[in-house]
Amino acid sequence: MTEGSALPTRERRVPYTDPGTPDLGSPARYLWWLVVMQRGRILLGSLWGSLWMCALMLPPYFMAKAIDDGLRRRDTDTLVLWVVIILVTGAAIATLGILRHRTMTLIRTDAAYRTAQVVVRQVTRLGATLPRRVSVGELTHLQAGDMGRIAVTLTITGPGVGAVVAYSATAVLLFTISPVLAGVVLLGVPLLALAVGPLLGKLHGAEGTYRERQGELTARAGDIVSGLGVLCGIGGKAAFGKRYRERSQAVLTDGYRVASFTSWVQAIGAGLPVIFLAVVTWISARMAASGTITVGEMVAVYGYVAALLVPVSFFIEGADDLPRGLVAARRVIDILALEPDVADGASPAAAPAGPAALHDPHSGLTLEPGRMTALVCARLDEARVVVDRLARYTDSDATWGGTRLSEIELAEVRRRVLVADNDAHLFAGALRSAVSVHDDHTADELAGAVRAAVAEDIVEALPEGLDDRLEARGRNVSGGQRQRLRLVRTLLADPEVLLLVEPTSALDAHTEATAAQRVLEARDGRTTLVVSTSPLILDRAAQVSYLVDGEVVAVGTHGGLLATHPGYRELVLRGSDESAPAPHATALQEGTSR
Repeated sequence: MTEGSALPTRERRVPYTDPGTPDLGSPARYLWWLVVMQRGRILLGSLWGSLWMCALMLPPYFMAKAIDDGLRRRDTDTLVLWVVIILVTGAAIATLGILRHRTMTLIRTDAAYRTAQVVVRQVTRLGATLPRRVSVGELTHLQAGDMGRIAVTLTITGPGVGAVVAYSATAVLLFTISPVLAGVVLLGVPLLALAVGPLLGKLHGAEGTYRERQGELTARAGDIVSGLGVLCGIGGKAAFGKRYRERSQAVLTDGYRVASFTSWVQAIGAGLPVIFLAVVTWISARMAASGTITVGEMVAVYGYVAALLVPVSFFIEGADDLPRGLVAARRVIDILALEPDVADGASPAAAPAGPAALHDPHSGLTLEPGRMTALVCARLDEARVVVDRLARYTDSDATWGGTRLSEIELAEVRRRVLVADNDAHLFAGALRSAVSVHDDHTADELAGAVRAAVAEDIVEALPEGLDDRLEARGRNVSGGQRQRLRLVRTLLADPEVLLLVEPTSALDAHTEATAAQRVLEARDGRTTLVVSTSPLILDRAAQVSYLVDGEVVAVGTHGGLLATHPGYRELVLRGSDESAPAPHATALQEGTSR
């Protein structure tokens, strides 16, 4: 049965410093781990649930006493006594209900947030591996639906246990009145639950298909939104929109199917118990009329069966919730069982004590410490592969200070080597928070990074400056402004080794030239790699490496490579006047266009 989700402030004990190590053996074992992690609270919830449901059987018993001992015998004092007892029992039932409700809310909240913590911890651990293994839609539905479903499943531990206890207690009470009625009730209640079984199986199958397709549709919607600018540019918006509508209609059909099965389950779950109550009432009324039982006992039987509908509803809902919870837990443990593409060995090697050369033997690229190096390549994906090796996003033979990068502790590599990609995510919130790496940046540090990234105009154009709101993915700023904001964040991170991938591709020539010079100044004495084909950046690099088919075929200055490598010259000067005189070996006029 659905419970409220309010959580008293003083009971908020999550997130935990350590949420624990989940049992990934099976979905059932994962749910059991959630139970074990709060076993004291679970036992308390089971106690309150059992007392509350058993207490529901007391008013019918007391009513029977009031009728037989007070009303039929015209004993006013006895009648008043039993009425008072019924009122006190009602108050006790209400109190037990509050305690049960509160405890079960804490149990579900703990399960949901503990699951969220272990998933977030795993997402952080997987890093760049995650988007290669799990779609955005899958993660969205994991957060929006599966965690809540797991939390609801733990209701079985409180009212579910209480329902079993109350069912047993009712059986004892009914046997004291009539073994026949006890047999009818005890056999009829399980049949009620079994009657819904076939529909529940079909419902869960339909829900599984619906969820899978909904996840795919969510992922497709995210892809369309993120690539809307490209789709508009190539005229593909209408085609992709049509495909999305077609898939959406298919999901809608699945949704109607789920709704149909759900309505039948709810109708049968609500209707059959009422019919059963009417049958039992008819049988007990006939028995009362024949003198087999008293009128008070007939009223008690009616009350017992009516109260028994509460445990029955929990039986039915538990039979529905448990399979859903197991499916949701399966999705959670599927993500928790993933292993990152790179991980530390048994005995990680020490990282270089200070600045050291990064070398990729596969491509032949070397980043000398304290210098800005440019990597030029006709195909950006080839350059990204090299960057992934140098940043240890994939294990390789790359070395750092003569030590294989794959042998160095991964946390140390992540702390000192940063990849700043052109499509790095911008988070929603205050601009100050979106570009800040830590909360302790001084005003001078923020201003310096904003200036180095040539982002002063962005801050000045916003009504509240750095305190103005930035939408998710920076949707309320242009592509060039997003690039500069990413650059601000990167410069504030101030890593020992910075790998920039196309950091100024969306900027105009003047802004790009200014940004290139200021970034060079800001990174003075730090190791920096810039993947770019812009002459305005290449001219400022201390060393340029020309990558062809994954291998460095030439190393030198921008001017020197222009003079000696036709392929390099054609690549970086495409769109410019090729008849113009070649620049000297050390510099290129800033007016040269790409």
